[in-house]
Amino acid sequence: MLTIKRLDVAEARLLIEGAAVKAREIGVPMCIAIVDESGNLIAFERMDGGKITSVTIAQDKAFTAAAAKKATHEYNAVNVPGSLAFGIHTEVGGRISSVGGGLPVVVGGEVVGGIGISSGTPQQDMDCAQAGIDHLETQRG
Repeated sequence: MLTIKRLDVAEARLLIEGAAVKAREIGVPMCIAIVDESGNLIAFERMDGGKITSVTIAQDKAFTAAAAKKATHEYNAVNVPGSLAFGIHTEVGGRISSVGGGLPVVVGGEVVGGIGISSGTPQQDMDCAQAGIDHLETQRG
């Protein structure tokens, strides 16, 4: 039998809170998705002004980060013509994202979920995702 650690709703809300604070700080309203360790949605917020297309993109970034247990920008580095990983973004019905802004959420050395952010540049999305993780870590102690 497996014992699985996963984010709960309260932790998901903390991730969103931290990411939203950073988004307001940089002046970019974001779409923020939080998923469990298997990539299933736990919580989502589309800040006022978050892009319509970013609703799906944020969820796919979070899915990728959790299910693949790696940051989406890591896929970006290898998803280039000539690489053995080229085309990874077409897998799993096109849900694998190779655009920066998806990070796995790791607690106690285990991936317990993922955060995906979209509406800014990839770097802005990455910064907001990291801010969400940092906020969760400070709140958990």
